[in-house]
Amino acid sequence: MREERRAELLFEIVSEEIPASMQLRAAEDLKRLITDTLSKIHGLYFEDSETFTTPRRLAIVVRNLPVHQGDLTEYKRGPQVGAPDQAIQGFLRSVGLKSIEECEIRPIKGKDYYVVDRTKEGRATIEILPSLLFQAMSKLSWPKSMRWGHADFAWIRPIHSIVGVFDGKKLAGGVALGQSDEPGAFYGYVSNPRVGAPISNFVDFSNKTAGHRFLAPKPFAVKGFADYRAKLKDAHVLLDPADRRARIEKDAAARAKRAGLTLRDDPALLDEVTGLVEWPVVLMGAIDEAFMDVPPEVLITSMRAHQKYFALTDAKGNLAPRFILVANMVTADKGKAIVAGNERVLRARLSDAKFFWDQDRKHSLSSRIPALNGIIYHERLGALGDKVDRIGALAAELAAVTGADRDRTRSAARLAKADLTTEMVGEFPELQGVMGRYYALHDGEAQEVADAVAEHYAPQGPNDRCPTAPVSVTVALADKLDTLAGFWTIGETPTGSRDPYGLRRAALGVIRLILENGLRLPLVPVLNAATQMVLDQQLRENVLETRAALDDLGLDEHVAVETLEVEVEEDARYGEIYAVVPELLGFFADRLKVHLRDRGVRHDQIDAVFALGGEDDIVRLLARVEALASFLESEDGANLLVAYRRAANIVRIEEKKDAATYDQAPDPAAFAQAEEKALGAALDTAAGAMDAAIAGEDFAAAMAALAGLRGPVDTFFDQVTVNADDATLRANRLRLLSAIEATMGRVADFSKIEG
Repeated sequence: MREERRAELLFEIVSEEIPASMQLRAAEDLKRLITDTLSKIHGLYFEDSETFTTPRRLAIVVRNLPVHQGDLTEYKRGPQVGAPDQAIQGFLRSVGLKSIEECEIRPIKGKDYYVVDRTKEGRATIEILPSLLFQAMSKLSWPKSMRWGHADFAWIRPIHSIVGVFDGKKLAGGVALGQSDEPGAFYGYVSNPRVGAPISNFVDFSNKTAGHRFLAPKPFAVKGFADYRAKLKDAHVLLDPADRRARIEKDAAARAKRAGLTLRDDPALLDEVTGLVEWPVVLMGAIDEAFMDVPPEVLITSMRAHQKYFALTDAKGNLAPRFILVANMVTADKGKAIVAGNERVLRARLSDAKFFWDQDRKHSLSSRIPALNGIIYHERLGALGDKVDRIGALAAELAAVTGADRDRTRSAARLAKADLTTEMVGEFPELQGVMGRYYALHDGEAQEVADAVAEHYAPQGPNDRCPTAPVSVTVALADKLDTLAGFWTIGETPTGSRDPYGLRRAALGVIRLILENGLRLPLVPVLNAATQMVLDQQLRENVLETRAALDDLGLDEHVAVETLEVEVEEDARYGEIYAVVPELLGFFADRLKVHLRDRGVRHDQIDAVFALGGEDDIVRLLARVEALASFLESEDGANLLVAYRRAANIVRIEEKKDAATYDQAPDPAAFAQAEEKALGAALDTAAGAMDAAIAGEDFAAAMAALAGLRGPVDTFFDQVTVNADDATLRANRLRLLSAIEATMGRVADFSKIEG
């Protein structure tokens, strides 16, 4: 038996700079492609593997990989026994056999087939790796890729070198990137580039790499991963992104502290900058005081989006006139020239931002509202101006529920989208709403109106802060409900993973606004109103279009338009509302399940309450779920659930056997035993108590009434024979068991509960 020795594989691809946003995904995909092929295709099982990325390289190390492949048993299925001789002979030729007697007959899915098991001698791993690694490279999918020169091979950026070292030895051959104007040219793994047609754009597997592009460009040889990593560090490359991230965070915090400032937390920017440098050097620059009267959000966004700078705050939490930049270079002047150059670029950027700030304030937000009519929201839902009109009308109706001031709600709704026409938001779309608040306050609007303009987009995700001020909550609800009603009305609903209009996010936003503010907002009438507003607008547009068409034809519009109005009103406004709203309610139910599951609520308990139907008050529905969860955790609840299942199973079995139903009310006069009478009385008492408790929305009391059934139910099953010889007595007892289901079903569908 061959002794199994193990070794290490090191593979690195050096290229031009890879975008930071693509590095992690590329490393994960490369690892999967290589390791899956090693183990699943070639039977080469290893101890572990790690990937590393820098702006210029992808690297992977696979540890304790066998140096030799084990013998492989190949299984090949042939034709079915009794197949035509032509098929049998073709199979024999394909496996190199002369007689069918050399094959084994094996039953497969109830039929006999000819099969061949052959042992294939394993190969040396170092012979398998070159082609395997190229195949992994070629299958790696990038969001965008390119070809360079005459190369046929596509990659994210031009490749400079490939390190392939196994067991301390360089892999043979390399990769031909191809050249389309050369006869016989191709791309792929080439074992010996000196044999056959000439190959251009050839990159061989090497044991040499290079360090930092400017600080240590001279190539050096590596023997394995530890050697590779240590020499890269000596050559000003921190291979591990975690090491670079930690260094940036530590050095930035230290520089800020020395200046008496605090680094503003920005993990996403920290991740991005980590992917932009191989040797991070943290420096600090200054913001010209002339720009400090511009809103801090503008300065932060400009520095972050364009320059990848980190913002700093002072002891009071205000934005400081300093910034942190991360260079990829060590200089003799300790970064002074780099800082000066970045300050110069930042001044130009902030000059633009200050210009936008000054120019935008020359026009009031209200004066910008008409411009929204020239911005298409959706071709079938009209312009942004139409959406603002709908939001305003819906918000005015919602104000009665939220307790918001009706006039200020209308003002906030009218101004909510106006900042989309400003120069600042045109340059920085992520500041929509934020700039609206500043401009509204500049115009003298009330604080709660300005806050609502800023907050009406929220919450935009599970971690986003949810508005609590009544006006803000009202406009945020109106905006999201209009979005949902609009896109549902035109049939643009989420499918699978596709949700281009963010409708799942909008529904979750509505749910959070309702729950976190304790709003008693029945969804059915609100969705009816929102949908009708969309359809009313479509009706008006259809009428206007028809009038224009009739006018062009020189026809009398009066009768035709009136007919159209009636048809649209009856067929669309009412028919479509009845179709859209139930679908939207189902969508909200699904989103609420997701929201509650994220909070740790069991899905089966959610389903048990949802199964009752007819509930569109999310606060009340959640109270039901919480009461049910608490009840089921109690001893009475757990035991009663067992009894419920026992009763339900008996009834189902007997109904099937008798081809009859036993869901009628039991006859108290037919009760023969005291235990039957006690259970019947307990069910009547519990039903009355539960109905009263549910009407008062005291769901804990409803569950307490339910718990009172445990004793009578247990005693009934202990003392009463359900399947009595007397047919009348048996039927009445089955109806009594069915009454247990019906009574418990007042608070939840217990058949949905698992476990």
